[in-house]
Amino acid sequence: MAAVALKCFAPWRFDKLRSLLRFSSIPSQTLHTTASSMMGATVEQFEQAKNKLSTLKKDPGNEVKLKIYALFKQATQGPCNTPKPGMLDFVNKAKWDAWKSLGSISEEEARQQYCDLIGSLVEAEGGSSAQVAAQPAGSETTFKTLLVTTEDNITTIKLNRPDKKNAITTDMYNEIVAALEQAAKDDSVITVFTGAGDFYCSGNDLNNFTKIPEGGVQDMARRAGDLLRTYVKAYIDFPKPLVAVVNGPAVGISVTVLGLFDLVYATDGATFHTPFSQLGQSAEGCSSYTFPKIMGTAKASEMLLFNKKLTAVQACELGLVTEVFPDSSFQSEVWTRLRAYAKLPPNSLALSKQLIRSMEKERLYAVNDAEVERLIERWTSDECFNAIMSFFQGKAKL
Repeated sequence: MAAVALKCFAPWRFDKLRSLLRFSSIPSQTLHTTASSMMGATVEQFEQAKNKLSTLKKDPGNEVKLKIYALFKQATQGPCNTPKPGMLDFVNKAKWDAWKSLGSISEEEARQQYCDLIGSLVEAEGGSSAQVAAQPAGSETTFKTLLVTTEDNITTIKLNRPDKKNAITTDMYNEIVAALEQAAKDDSVITVFTGAGDFYCSGNDLNNFTKIPEGGVQDMARRAGDLLRTYVKAYIDFPKPLVAVVNGPAVGISVTVLGLFDLVYATDGATFHTPFSQLGQSAEGCSSYTFPKIMGTAKASEMLLFNKKLTAVQACELGLVTEVFPDSSFQSEVWTRLRAYAKLPPNSLALSKQLIRSMEKERLYAVNDAEVERLIERWTSDECFNAIMSFFQGKAKL
C-alpha cells in the first residue's frame, strides 16, 4: 500500500515495499471480525470509525491495515470489480487480493466488520470500542443533521434525515451554512452535496411554518427570510467547485439552488420538482434568474409557475443537470469521476470558478434579495397560509 493510496488511513505510511510484505503477527480473532454488538452499524458510525482510526497510537501491522483497506473498499464500493494488477505490481496486488478475498459480502456487512475491527483496535489500546460510535463525525464542527467528511481531496456534505426524505429544518439550514463555510476553508479541492437514503432532498420541512414565535407571523417570516438570504448567499459565495450528486427525488429549494452549482450529476431515478404556486409561495435560490438563463423562459415558467416535475433525462436536456447515470452504476461512475477531478490543480480550479462567478455575483445578490422579500410577503399572506393548511389536511387523510 503506497502512502498516497492510503492517505485516508493516516498516520500510518509505507515507505518501503518490503515493509508491506513483512506482515505482522496478530491474533486471528482480530482479523475475523463479526457483526456482533454493532450489528446494523449506521453510515454515521462508519464515518466515526474512520475518524477514530487516525487517533490510534500503535501500528497494528500491515495485515490488519490490508484488512482495513479491503473492508473500507467493500463498504463504499461493493465487491472488488477492478482488474487484477500485474504480478510485478506488488503493492496494488496485495491491496487487490485483500479486497477480492472478501468475496460478495454486502456493503452493510463490510461496514459492520469495519466498525468492529476499529472498535477492537481501540479496545486493545485501553479504550472502549463504544468510543467509535461516540466520536463526533469527522469535522471541526459536530453536525446533527448532516454527515460531513473529507476523503481523497473531496469534502462531502450529506443531508442526513433519510426518515424524513432529507427535508430541511431551520437547524439544518444553519448547519448547511456552517458546513459550506468550513468546506470553503479546508484543504479539499471540490465539495459535493448528496442525500442519505433514497431521496436527495424533499425541500423545506413544512413544520418550519407551524412554529409561530411570540412576535407572530410577521416575525417568523422576517426571521425565515433572513435565514434564507444567508443560506443562498453561502452558495453564491462558495469559492471552490461545487457538485450535486442527486441520488433520488429533489424538491423545492434543493432544486432551485442547483443553478448555483458547477456540476449536477443525477441518477436516472431522480426527479426535479418546484411546487411553489401549489403552496402559495414563489421561487427562491436565485432560480428566477438562473432557470430562465439555463433552460429558457418558457421551460423555466413550466417549473417555477406551473409545478412541472422533470425527470432526470428531461432536466439534463434542459441544461439543469450535467449528466444522468443508470441507477445501478450511479455511485461508482460518479465518484470515480469526482476523485479524478479532485486530483486537478486546486488553485487553478478555484480561481477559474471564482472568475466565472464574479461576472454575475452582484446580479445574484440582487436576485436573492428580491426573492426573499417576495417570499416574506407570501409567507404572511392568507393565500399561502390556506395552501399550506390544505397540504397538511391532505397528508392527514392519507
